[in-house]
Amino acid sequence: MIDINKLLDKAHGFFVGCEYDKALFLYSQVSSTNPTNLEYQIYALFCDIAYEDEQRAQNLFDYFTVQKDINFEEAVQYVQDSINAFDGDAELLAKMVQDVATQTIETLEAIDYEDFLELETSRGSFKTAYEDIMFSTKVAIQSKENLVDFINKLIENGFDTTAYSYLDMFNEIFSYDKDLTELYEKLESKNIDTNQ
Repeated sequence: MIDINKLLDKAHGFFVGCEYDKALFLYSQVSSTNPTNLEYQIYALFCDIAYEDEQRAQNLFDYFTVQKDINFEEAVQYVQDSINAFDGDAELLAKMVQDVATQTIETLEAIDYEDFLELETSRGSFKTAYEDIMFSTKVAIQSKENLVDFINKLIENGFDTTAYSYLDMFNEIFSYDKDLTELYEKLESKNIDTNQ
């Protein structure tokens, strides 16, 4: 008799170790014992994703393995939405950014970008407003347009490290996006200019 938990643990170990062929083989064995088990199918799917985008697959795996024990249906839905969004569903992608931002505002010390813009107006400059909150509060971005605007202002005001952090945080959602690529290039050229 096959010990499913032992096989899963071994497969997870291979997956985390980036040995996707071995992980997929074991996940397939586990799936064959219960072909209707959605969890097993999702693990195999992560291996497929890893062949194209390893970081995305690892991030989804990390999310799913934690969230499935809290709310399995929600975890499955998130994975499905993520895959659809990465396949080019712009509306779904926008909704995911909104959901992430809303969750950030609710669970962390965060300020909505619209509220931050009001703070910027009242303080007279982006630099002053951002310095007021930078050590205590995150800025929650709810649209790509706001993200691009915010990162541009970070770069223009010398907050390069923070700009990189926001770009890296949203790169998973907007991978290969033209606007974000241009922001990375802007940062790189700025750093080259200051090092000459």
